Order: sequence, then C-alpha cells, then structure tokens
Amino acid sequence: MRIWGKVFGFLFGFMFGKIIGALIGLYLGHRFDRSLGQDFSKQGGFSKFFVNKDSFANQAVFFHAVFSVYGHIAKASGQVTPQEIQAASMLMDKMGLHDEMRKEAQHAFNLGKANDFPLEQTLKEFKRSSFGQRDILQLFLEVQLQAAFADGELHPKERDILYTVARILGFSVADIKRLLQQLEAQMHYHRQQGGGQQQNNGPSLDDAYSILGVSEDADDKTVKKAWRKQMSQHHPDKLAAKGLPQEMLEIANQKAQDIQAAYEQIKRHRNL
Repeated sequence: MRIWGKVFGFLFGFMFGKIIGALIGLYLGHRFDRSLGQDFSKQGGFSKFFVNKDSFANQAVFFHAVFSVYGHIAKASGQVTPQEIQAASMLMDKMGLHDEMRKEAQHAFNLGKANDFPLEQTLKEFKRSSFGQRDILQLFLEVQLQAAFADGELHPKERDILYTVARILGFSVADIKRLLQQLEAQMHYHRQQGGGQQQNNGPSLDDAYSILGVSEDADDKTVKKAWRKQMSQHHPDKLAAKGLPQEMLEIANQKAQDIQAAYEQIKRHRNL
C-alpha cells in the first residue's frame, strides 16, 4: 500500500493552508499514490524480483505480459482446457520458475482470463518497455502462438486475439501465418522425437524447410540466408543483450537448436 504521497501532501498542505490546505494536500497525495500504484501494477507482482531499473522495465513487464496474455488466449475459446493449463505449467518449468515467481506467473495467467483484461494496454506497455525490439517481440509472439496451439487446435477466437496481438506489436497477418507454419513444423518434429523417431536424423525434410520458412525449390543461397536470419533472431546471447530475461533464454535456445537441426538436415539432403 502506498501512503507517502498522502503523508507529504497532508504535511505540506497543513504548512501552507492549515486544515483546509491539509485536506487538499491529502487528496492530491492520494491521487499521486494511486497513479504510482497503477503504473507499478502494469508489471504485476514481478516488479519485486528485479532491483535494477533496466531489469524492472524490460523484465518485470515481460513476465507479466507473457503469462497474462497467455491466460487471455487460453480463455478465448470459452473454457481453459487441461492441456492449456499443462502447457502454461510446462512454460514455467522451462523458465525455471519456482516458489514466489511461479505464484506470480499463475496470478498473471488468471488475470488474463478475466473478461475485462486490458489486452491492448498490456501489449502497448510491453512493447514500450522492450523499446520495440523486433526480435524480442517476435519471441513473445511465438510463445503466444504455442499457447493457442496447446490443445492441438486453433480456435477462431484464439486466432482473432493472435491477430490483435500481432497488429499491436507491429506484425502482419502474413507474419502470423509464417510463424504458425514454422511452429507446426517444430511441434511435429518434437512429437517425432518424443515417439522415438528420427532422434539422430533431425526433423523430416518437409519440416526442415518449414522451420526455416523456405520452399523446397529455394536455391542454396536463399536457404543459407534464411538460416542465418533465423539464427540471428533466436540466438540466446543476442537476445540477452537486448534485455530478454534470463529465464526466457532456454526457450530461445531450444528454437535455435531446432533451426540448426533443420539446416543440417537440408545440407545433408543437398550434399552441401
């Protein structure tokens, strides 16, 4: 609870206007405390985990946005499924969230499920705090796409929200479709790995091309260019330097590994 605005407002008001001044100062101090509290609430409870100003801006907002928007997408179809809850829990596991941070993530997820969840405000605050860095915004969007696909299908209302998220963050419908195609290929690759297929040979050739976002008839130069671009966008060290929270680096690293595996598969097929 924030009270210092009211305290100082009351004291200064009393000094200059006795009782009437104190009451006016108290009111103005209350307004100040309230506005400050609203500013901090944009980061949810994550703000207490970051003491550095830059970390506070780039990371507390990031965490709150990731899980609240995740919850909003999960609720879009009307009811959050067990698969979506499990997917959110698995994301927390990948990020190594435990104890209080995990509780805050769960709280943000629940906030996102509310009918009056301020989606646009949350996304604009996240974009502002990330300084509009496209690689950070794209990773965020990719995480939300995974949320939408958690139950194995993309509900029309989930698609609508994804389009809204993409638009606010500066991505086009074509970008969404491309990322969805890449995500489907990655999910197919990991399902094969889980079933014991192709563990040593990487993704299928079809999946490899989809992961890189190129067609099978693309020339070698185009394939290599796509690989370099994807690796640059998902390289953990580069993303960390841009302010990506440490807890998100494992997700970026997994995507980078998938991209590298796809490129290696194509190189073997082409004898490069």
